[in-house]
Amino acid sequence: MPSEIAVEKKKLKNPPLKLHYLGDRVLRQPAKRVAKVDDEVRKIAREMLQTMYSNDGIGLAAPQVGIHKQIIVIDLEPDKPENQPLILINPMIKKVSQETCVDQEGCLSIPGVYMDVKRPVTVEVAYKDEYGRPQTLKATDLLGRCILHEIDHLNGVVFVDRVENTFSLPQELSKNGFSYQAVKPVA
Repeated sequence: MPSEIAVEKKKLKNPPLKLHYLGDRVLRQPAKRVAKVDDEVRKIAREMLQTMYSNDGIGLAAPQVGIHKQIIVIDLEPDKPENQPLILINPMIKKVSQETCVDQEGCLSIPGVYMDVKRPVTVEVAYKDEYGRPQTLKATDLLGRCILHEIDHLNGVVFVDRVENTFSLPQELSKNGFSYQAVKPVA
């Protein structure tokens, strides 16, 4: 269900929130569940959207801006003002498909690095919207991948932790000023 939180989809010279990058401890700390969806949570979501649009992103998780709350914002079409973003609070994966696919991912917290990641094709997620109403969403393709990528952030996992090509990964990271030591491979 698209969000009713309206922010202008434009780049701000000074986005309201500061992005954290691979190697920063804040990205490795699991986010806490949001106890109550209120105006403060909606303000955080609004500022996350403004920060995401300002950095040409399509998804952003609160830990990436140093906020330890389970809040995710997603907008696969940031260039279309009529399309509303998706805001997921306390998202929980209900089901993933056995079928997987490999596709390239990038991340606002690791600018310049794009690598192949294997993920389930379909994900079903339960979450609360920006008014605290329970929602369920079944997503495939880019939206499903984006939801899984952002939920990883809520658990202290970054997409490079899932990259299987350990030959190219250190080179790509180093080329973009990141350390391979910051990667924590997940099984």
